[in-house]
Amino acid sequence: MSLKTSLILLTVISVICDTMILPFYPMFFSERFTMDDASHVGYYIAACCFTVMITFPIWAKVAKRVHETHLWVMTQLVSMVLGIACYFATNLVEFWVYSQLMLVFKASYLLIYPFVMRLEEKDKHLGMVGLFSVLMHFGGIGGALIGGYILEHFTTNDFFLIMAAGDAIQVIICLYLIKQYRFPFHPDDSEVVTVSHTSGFQPMRWAYDVFFNTSHTQILRICFISLIFYLSLFLIRPFFTLYWEAISDIDNAIFSGLVFSIPGWMALAGLIYNHYRADHETINRSIMLAFLVSVIGLFLQSTEQVAIVLIGRCIYGVGMFQIAVKLEVLMFQFSRKDSYGHDFSKLHLFQNIGVLIASLAVGHLVENLELIQIFYIALAGYILSGILFYWFTKVDQDAETPARIMTAKQDTMIS
Repeated sequence: MSLKTSLILLTVISVICDTMILPFYPMFFSERFTMDDASHVGYYIAACCFTVMITFPIWAKVAKRVHETHLWVMTQLVSMVLGIACYFATNLVEFWVYSQLMLVFKASYLLIYPFVMRLEEKDKHLGMVGLFSVLMHFGGIGGALIGGYILEHFTTNDFFLIMAAGDAIQVIICLYLIKQYRFPFHPDDSEVVTVSHTSGFQPMRWAYDVFFNTSHTQILRICFISLIFYLSLFLIRPFFTLYWEAISDIDNAIFSGLVFSIPGWMALAGLIYNHYRADHETINRSIMLAFLVSVIGLFLQSTEQVAIVLIGRCIYGVGMFQIAVKLEVLMFQFSRKDSYGHDFSKLHLFQNIGVLIASLAVGHLVENLELIQIFYIALAGYILSGILFYWFTKVDQDAETPARIMTAKQDTMIS
C-alpha cells in the first residue's frame, strides 16, 4: 500500500469514526444521562468544534519537532484510552472531560491533509484538495449510515468502543508506515520551520495586516475570507431540512436527507470536472465565478418554489465546492512546503471560528426570524466574501495572479 493511499485511508477512518455519532447525540445524551435539553447538544457540539480549533495549531507546532507518523501513534493511543474512558463514564461531567480531552488528541490527525499536500506538486493541488473535500462530504454521509446501523444493533454508548477500535487501526497503519518508509522521530532539518519572533494571536496586528500590509498577508486574507464564507455556509445547514419540508409538504426523512445531500453529490461531480478539464482561467477569476454561482444558487433556494429550490441546490453545490477547494489551493500556493501544517492550522482556525459563530447564532436566528430571512443573511455573507476577495486581489498590482507571485518568490529563495 502506497504512502498516499495509506494517508487517505487514515483520513477515511478518522472521518467515519468522528461523524457516526454526530446525528445521534440527542439520543445518546437522553439514553445515557437522561439529558433531554436540545440546547445542551448544541453547546456540546460547539465545545467540540472549539476544542479542535484551538488545539490543532498546537499540534502543527509540535510537528516541527516530531514527525507526524510518530506523533499520530502517540496521540491516537491516548485517544483510544480516552474513548474507552468515555464508554465507562458514570456521569455527564466525566463524559464532558473525557470526550473533550479525547478530541484534543484526535485533532492531531488534521495534519494528514498538509502532509499529503507536501507529497504533491503544486500543479496537482487542485485535484488533491478536491479529493479531500469529497472524502469529508461522503465520509460524513457514510459515518451517519454506519452510525444508524450500529444504533439498530447496539447501544449509543457502544459508539465510543468502536471509535477506540478505529484509533487502534490507525495506530497499526502508522506503525506500518514508520517501518516501511523509515520515518525518523525528528523531521529532517530541511523540514523544520524557523519559528517567527512574533508569536501568539494579536487581533489588531492581524487586522492591520489583512487589510493594509501587502508584504506577508495573502494567507491571512484568505483566512479572513474563509471565516465569512464558512459562517455564511453553516448558517443555512442546520435548518435546511426544516425549510424543505415546510415548502414541499413532503414528510419523508429519506427524501429530505437526499435533498440536503445534493451539495455533496455536486462536490463529487466537481471533483471529476476539475480532474478532466483543462483550466484556462486564473484561480482568482475561477473563485470569483464560483462566488457568483453560489449567490445565484442561494437566491434560488430562497424562492420557496420546490422545483426552483432543487435547481438552486444543485447550482449552489457547484459554487460552494469550488470556493472551498480553490481557497485552500490558493493558500497552499502562497505557502511553502515546510510551512504547510502551520499555515493550514491558521486557515482551519478561521474556518472553525466561522462555523462556531454560525452554530451559536443560528438557533437565535431561527427563533426570531422567518427561515427565508436566514437565506438572505447568508446571501449577504457570500456577497461580502466575494467583494472582499475581489478587493484583496486588486491590492497587489505587481502580477496578474498571486500564484505566479508566490512561485517567483519560491524560485528566488531556492536559488
